[in-house]
Amino acid sequence: MNGAEVLLRTLLANRVDLCLMNPGTSEMQFVSALDRVPAMRGILCLHEGVCAGAADGYARMTGRPATVLLHLGPGLANGLSNFHNARKARSPIVNIVGEHATAHLRYDAPLTADVAAFARPVSGWVQTLANAAEMGETASACVQAAYGPPGQVSTLIVPADFSWSPAGGPGPVVEPATRGMPASSRIEAAAAALRQGDAALLLGGSALLEPGLTEAARIRAATGAQVFTNRYAGRVVRGAAWSFARRVAYFPEAAEEMLAGLRHIVLVETEPPISFFGYPGRRSTVAPEDCLFTQLAAMDEDGPGALRALADKLHAPAWQPATAPPPELPPSGPLTPESLGRVLAALLPEGAIVSDEMVSCGEAVNAALATAARHDLLPLSGGSIGQGLPVAVGAAMACPERKVVAIEADGSGLYTPQALWTMAREKLDVTVVILANRRYRILEVEMLRTGATQIGPRADEMIDIARPAIDWTLLGRSLGVDSVRAATADAFASEFAAAVRTRGPKLIEAVL
Repeated sequence: MNGAEVLLRTLLANRVDLCLMNPGTSEMQFVSALDRVPAMRGILCLHEGVCAGAADGYARMTGRPATVLLHLGPGLANGLSNFHNARKARSPIVNIVGEHATAHLRYDAPLTADVAAFARPVSGWVQTLANAAEMGETASACVQAAYGPPGQVSTLIVPADFSWSPAGGPGPVVEPATRGMPASSRIEAAAAALRQGDAALLLGGSALLEPGLTEAARIRAATGAQVFTNRYAGRVVRGAAWSFARRVAYFPEAAEEMLAGLRHIVLVETEPPISFFGYPGRRSTVAPEDCLFTQLAAMDEDGPGALRALADKLHAPAWQPATAPPPELPPSGPLTPESLGRVLAALLPEGAIVSDEMVSCGEAVNAALATAARHDLLPLSGGSIGQGLPVAVGAAMACPERKVVAIEADGSGLYTPQALWTMAREKLDVTVVILANRRYRILEVEMLRTGATQIGPRADEMIDIARPAIDWTLLGRSLGVDSVRAATADAFASEFAAAVRTRGPKLIEAVL
């Protein structure tokens, strides 16, 4: 077998069976090998940012890595923004980047670049393959590194001649490292902190799935502690039954108000909460200045297991999520973030997956979604926009039996609209809701918050995206996605209800 086939068979042996790719000349051996290794599912994406974001969404929903295949340094550079988000979400990703043939590197060809230097800021593990014979072993090491814990982007750089050269057999099957339990002394310290009152749990990572939230609810019942979630964690279970776990607010004033009066915060797979940006005259931390922090579980430890041990230590009662009727639809009228959120909350199917890149409308819509049926929220983890549509692609590939809803700001959606083409090509069950206010609204808010109180006509041009207006229905249709427009609450409710009743990609441009 040549190196390309060895790589694919090594990945398959390690349960990595999805490859999101935007290949070039240096990766053609891998493309050819797909026909000899049919169990590897190859998905073409029209932009590297879609590949990276889709791999992130897939990992968030499965806990397993997909493979990304990219072309040389510039191809990797196009994906860095969403690899940054994946790093912040702690998503396991196997990132394969082609390199020029070794004998060709010394000529500094037009596409020659320092691929490893591009990869390091977003990768927890980076290695350039030394020779073809080491392909299998190095690929196995790459998979193992991706799992962490916590998960990380793991980048293997493969010179083109090592992909066409004989490379022996596949590498070994590796087992992901298990998350360890924290020391009993930390469980005792957390219990002591919670018993003192005016305390809260702050959850991140794997603690935000049902097992961890269930244990957090037990602890809340036993101690009266509040429960907060890291708003930038990769995945969190939400809905009416889980509304006791509140996301820390985006703006620091609101976050400080939420956390006011707390004397102790117990951290589970996360760090102390901070403001997204620094502002004139404001501190970066948002918890009370005299608040004490106790770490129950570090990011590489078993957060749900630690919460279970803590709940047992506190003799906490059993807990079952209560059922609640769906909220009512809003009255007829104009479409606003509030009314749109109420429509989504009323009609969101049980078990849906929501890819959230709402930015300025996010607080209002997410407040409504807290009353919805149980769903998984995949937020903008690293703040680098262009994530929402690609993450929805990956989530739909990971969970084809579940409805995926991508709630996407119009400006952010233009970073990776190529994801719509992949949705159409693969017939993915994704409903895209474009929030069309035709403005970088969040920048208008942030301009004032940073002290730039004057928004003159030239500054306004840097925020306005209505000249010319983006026709999302036309764009969606041109990329193969059935697309409609809604400008009232009634129209949006009708279109969204129809979209969730049917399978396949659908785009609704919600004019706000």
